[in-house]
Amino acid sequence: MRQRFVTWMIAAAIAGAAIMQDAGRAAAQDPVSGLTTGQIEQIVRDYLLREPEVIYEALQVFQERQKSAEAARQKEIVAEKSDEIFNDDRDAEVNPDGDVTLVEFFDYRCGYCRRMTEGLRSLVGDDTGIRLVFKEFPILGEDSMRASKAALAAKRQGAYDGFHAALMTASDMSMEAIERLADHYELDFDKLAEDMESEEVAAQISDTLRLGHTLGISGTPSFIIGETVIPGAIPVDQLAELVEQHR
Repeated sequence: MRQRFVTWMIAAAIAGAAIMQDAGRAAAQDPVSGLTTGQIEQIVRDYLLREPEVIYEALQVFQERQKSAEAARQKEIVAEKSDEIFNDDRDAEVNPDGDVTLVEFFDYRCGYCRRMTEGLRSLVGDDTGIRLVFKEFPILGEDSMRASKAALAAKRQGAYDGFHAALMTASDMSMEAIERLADHYELDFDKLAEDMESEEVAAQISDTLRLGHTLGISGTPSFIIGETVIPGAIPVDQLAELVEQHR
């Protein structure tokens, strides 16, 4: 909350400074007015103190421009990184023959990701035309990283789906808990532990983290449909609407 307030104040200061700068520039270009730059700046300052909502309106314009610029930048990157986003054979997926691809960047410790899990499962279960691609994006600490490594290692033994679902509800992501999961799914735990520390698994996670950061993804969950990056959790029915629009 504090960070958001500081961001607002900085943006407001930028907006106010821009207004005063424009006014000063206008005065410098219009000597007929008979006012000096300093006088114009004082007039503008008094006006802004009397009508502070002007700064709020300028801030809204500033934020909209930033949002539009970021969306345009993300579209360019999605087009440039299309294969990495949609066609990385290392990623787990549901409904591989679907006609619309929905990509999720997620973290096993993310509460929003966890709350969306059941809805996403229902979504791709009801509409098998949705190809759901999972991007392991462990950004919330050691447990997140360990869980992602375990899920990718389990994928090598054909048990990603079960591991993924279990980890999304797990309160314990220690190595001991992962060993219990391996026993539950009758996996070779020694091989699982070895694969967790393999260069291949490390490279996949590193590549996904770099891709997410390049796209400007800083939180989870985040989704991609077509050229659109959707930051944050949204209702599953809205995701379904976006899928239909893209379809």
